[in-house]
Amino acid sequence: MTFSLKRIKAIFVKDYKDFSRNLGVSISLFVVPFLAAFYSRMGVESIELYYMLFNLGLAMVATLVQSCLIAEEKEKNTLRGLMLSPASTAEILLGKSLLSFLLTVFVIGISAFFLGYVPKNIWIIAISMFISIIFYIGLGTLLGLYTNSVMEASVAVTPVMIVFGFGSFIKGFIDTYPALKIVTYLPNIQLQEIALKVEKSVSFGDIVLHLFVIIVWVVIISVFTMFVYRKRMVD
Repeated sequence: MTFSLKRIKAIFVKDYKDFSRNLGVSISLFVVPFLAAFYSRMGVESIELYYMLFNLGLAMVATLVQSCLIAEEKEKNTLRGLMLSPASTAEILLGKSLLSFLLTVFVIGISAFFLGYVPKNIWIIAISMFISIIFYIGLGTLLGLYTNSVMEASVAVTPVMIVFGFGSFIKGFIDTYPALKIVTYLPNIQLQEIALKVEKSVSFGDIVLHLFVIIVWVVIISVFTMFVYRKRMVD
């Protein structure tokens, strides 16, 4: 499979211009870094808090930005033209995801800087974050394909931000409501578990299962996204 960097760059530049004109979505970039700076000034040090903010950032940036970029194409009736262009499906999805990926890395990185967070094993955390970002971008793409406007996409992402941003709070109710244990398999909880084990200086083998669960989520969301994308191509 070959990729045309020129086509990917053209899609990326177009997305950047569209994003820079959307003030409402652009503001989402500043929420998590602001909270990180705020808690840092208060002297709060907690891995659970750090990853609540990181997961909120993943949902607010990777998912929200991606869904709005896709939905905006549909709102302007340009997505069909893009699908029928010489660009391949891989080039389109890669080009449409590149801006969301870079913005997410920036937001997570600047938030970690404000918090003064330096993981004991940066490579494990980097791999975990990378896989998690792919999941959230895939989820954003799926929501963008299902919605018809930026406003609809923004509303559709709200439950995602609640579940994946603040889902860790549900862990405290598992003893009372055992059925909630299924929540522990969500990718945000798995990412937090990886971070907690890394702080204990465990081996890579101890976090492989958590990484595998996140990868399974990536595969599931990728299959759904490709199915919906191809369905939109022939509708």
